[in-house]
Amino acid sequence: MNTKFKRIIIAITSLAMLASVSLTTAQGADTVTTVLKAPKELVGVPALPFTGLKSAPFTTPTNASGAIAIAPQTALVGGDLTITGKSLPANTPVQLVWGTTENASWSVEVTPATVNYLGVNFTTLPLYIDITTITTDAQGAFTYKTKTPSDFGGTHDVYAIVAGAAAGKGGMQIGRTFEMSPKSGAIGTPFTVTYTGLGPKLYGSGGALIYDNKYVGELQGRWTRGTAKAIVIATGRVGKHYVTANAALSFSYLNILQSPDPFGTPGTGIFTITKDNGAFKPIITYPALLTPTVDQKAGIGISTSAFDTNSTAVATLSTNRGVGESKTTIKVTGLSTTGTHNLVWSTVVGNRFNCATGTCWVYSPIPLATVEAVNGTIENEITIPSHLGGWHSIQVMSGDKIEAQVSYYVKQSIVEFKDSKGKIISYGTASWDGSGSLEALAKAGSGVGKTTFKEGEEFTISVRGVGWTQMDNTLAVSYDNAHIGYGCGFNSNGYVVFRLRATGGPGTHIINLRPLLYTQQPSFANAQFGMVPFLTWDSDFPGLALGYQIPMYTFAINVTK
Repeated sequence: MNTKFKRIIIAITSLAMLASVSLTTAQGADTVTTVLKAPKELVGVPALPFTGLKSAPFTTPTNASGAIAIAPQTALVGGDLTITGKSLPANTPVQLVWGTTENASWSVEVTPATVNYLGVNFTTLPLYIDITTITTDAQGAFTYKTKTPSDFGGTHDVYAIVAGAAAGKGGMQIGRTFEMSPKSGAIGTPFTVTYTGLGPKLYGSGGALIYDNKYVGELQGRWTRGTAKAIVIATGRVGKHYVTANAALSFSYLNILQSPDPFGTPGTGIFTITKDNGAFKPIITYPALLTPTVDQKAGIGISTSAFDTNSTAVATLSTNRGVGESKTTIKVTGLSTTGTHNLVWSTVVGNRFNCATGTCWVYSPIPLATVEAVNGTIENEITIPSHLGGWHSIQVMSGDKIEAQVSYYVKQSIVEFKDSKGKIISYGTASWDGSGSLEALAKAGSGVGKTTFKEGEEFTISVRGVGWTQMDNTLAVSYDNAHIGYGCGFNSNGYVVFRLRATGGPGTHIINLRPLLYTQQPSFANAQFGMVPFLTWDSDFPGLALGYQIPMYTFAINVTK
C-alpha cells in the first residue's frame, strides 16, 4: 500500500469461519490510481467540434506570412463565428484547424478498502480538429462563416495549414452562457439550468449556482465538454426568485472581471413561483446506471491468501444492486469442494475520526447463510443487510477459504416511519426526540414521523445505505436552496439522521440532499471541489465511472406558526 495511506491501513478481525486476512490487496489487483474515463452512456456529451476529425500533424514555422482573424473575439456556443485570412498563398487550398482539449476528468485511487478522490485532471497536449478546407482567392484571402461549436470554454487557436505547415494563426475565446427551463411553477417545481463555456483546467472549469443570494452548489462540465446541466428545485415565497451561475472553485468568484481569466462571465435567470400546493411525498432520484470504466471495486477485496487457488467456481446473482433488505439469489457453479459452505457479506465498520493509531476501520464480515453444495452447485436466496451502502461482495466459503465471490451494490433509501399498526405516516421526516431515552438514542434522535412542523421546531430526516468511500461517505444538505452542511454515514453503518430546524415562515419548504466528494480524511493537496453539493451529480461526478448511483433527495415540509 502507498505510504500515504498507512493511516488508513485496515485492521482485520478474526472470525471462526474466516481466517485473519488482509484488505490491503484484492484478488488479482492492488491499489489502482487512475484518471477516470467518462462512462459511454452519458447523455448530452457534445461530439468533437466541427468535422470531429483529428487533424494530420503539421509544423508551426516562425516565419509564417499569413494572418488569421476571428470575429467575435469572445463568442458564445451556437453564435455566429467568422474566420478570415489574408497574406496566404493565392488560389491555394487551406485546411482550417481548431485547437481544443481532448478531455478533462477526475483522478481517483481505488483500493480494496475504499475509494480516494485525488483531484481534477485534464489533457495538457492540444488536440487539433479539422474545421474545413477552403481555397484562397487571387489575393491570398478567404472568409469562412460558421457557428461557435459546443466545446470547452476558454482560448482556442485556429490555424491555416498549407502543405503540412501552419501558414497563419489566430485565436478566440468561448465565453459562458446561461439558460433555465421552465421559468415558472409551484413550490417544488424542478427546473434545469444549463451553463456553457466551462473550461478543462482547474481555473475556469467550475461554476457555482446561487438562488436568491444563497449558495446551492457546484457545477461541472468536465465530461460534457464545458456544458453543465443541473436540476434545481423551486422554493421560497410566491413571486420572483433570482438564479445566478458564477465562475467558481466550489464557491463564487465575485470579481471575475479583475481576474487573470475574465471570460467566465456569470449568467442570471428569474424563476417565478406561482403557488404553494403544500408538502408532497419525498422524491429520490438516482442517476442512470452507467457501465463502470474501472474494473476494480472498493469493498470486495480480500488478500489472495484467503482464496482457494484451486477453485474454478463462478458465482452470479439474479440482481446485483438494490436497497438494504432487498433479496437476490446467488448461484454458484463449478465448485470442487463439497458439504457445508458459508455465504458471507463483506463489509467494514469504523470511521475516519479515530485514526491516531493508524487504524480507521476494520473488516467485519456478516454471515448470510449456511448452504450445502450439491453436484458442485449452490443456489440460495439471500437478504441484503441494511448496512453500509456502496460496493460489497458476497463470498462463498469452504472453511477459511473463499471459493468464489461476486459484487453487490447497495443503493441509498429513505427511512419509512410507521404507526403502531404498521401504516406509513411519513417518509424520512420526523420530529426530533431529545429525551435521551434508549429508543431515541437508537434512532439518533429521530422521533415520530410527520411532515408539518411549527416554525422554530427541530425535526429530522433519515436515510439508509450511505457508504464509506470518499464518493458516498457523506450527503450535502440544502434548506430552501441554501447549502447548510453535510452528514456522514460511516460510523452509523449507513444510517444517517439529519437534525434540522423548521424556518422561513409559514408555508412549504424544501430540503435537498445531494452527493459530495468527502475530502477531509484522508485529505490530498489538490483535491478541489470537495465538501460542497454536486449539482452535476448525474452527469459529471467521479463515482459514476465506478458504478455508484448516489441519488438526489427532495423533501418537502409544511411550516406553521
